[in-house]
Amino acid sequence: MADIDIIENAGDDTIATFIEAILRSKLIESDAPVAISVPGGSTPFPIMRELVKADLEWSRVTVWPGDDRVVPEDHEASNTGKIRALFEPVGAHVATLTVMEQVPHFALVWLGMGADGHIASLFPNTDPKADDDAPIRRLTPDPLPPEAPFDRVTLTIPSLLDSDALMFVIRGDDKRAVFDAAAEGESDLPVARLLGAARQQVTCFT
Repeated sequence: MADIDIIENAGDDTIATFIEAILRSKLIESDAPVAISVPGGSTPFPIMRELVKADLEWSRVTVWPGDDRVVPEDHEASNTGKIRALFEPVGAHVATLTVMEQVPHFALVWLGMGADGHIASLFPNTDPKADDDAPIRRLTPDPLPPEAPFDRVTLTIPSLLDSDALMFVIRGDDKRAVFDAAAEGESDLPVARLLGAARQQVTCFT
């Protein structure tokens, strides 16, 4: 079971500073490129807008969407398009998720979570496995979220766990209850499967 650090009532600037510190440390540690994975949705982008203000060697950073809708990048539902618009102007590289991509080891995987316990686009109906042999999968949520009725492409649990640290931003009492139950091993939802297999530090901002 994961070692989880809960940080209550964290503002966007606090979360951005946390991510910046991890990136800065990794960039100093070696000359190797640094990869992170970030989520889509409404909550992360204000945090990312704070993060890109950081004075970092962004040209050595590759940002991976944890998942995306299978739509063109200029579509309003595309996570990758929005992430690219934020990070490429500061010099970072942004990966495009396809099932042919070779997934790196991540310095940090930042995840959101749905009220149904899904992480990335690993919804309960997709039965995600902690020992999945595929790094990336294309799949169809069921039911399809009405606000984004598209097939998805997503990192799998092993890819998410191939990281030095995991981070969640969980907003709202309903989601917090789902996360807490998963952390205690009281459910078999995708988030619970991830946390049950995690051996790295997990930080959850609320």
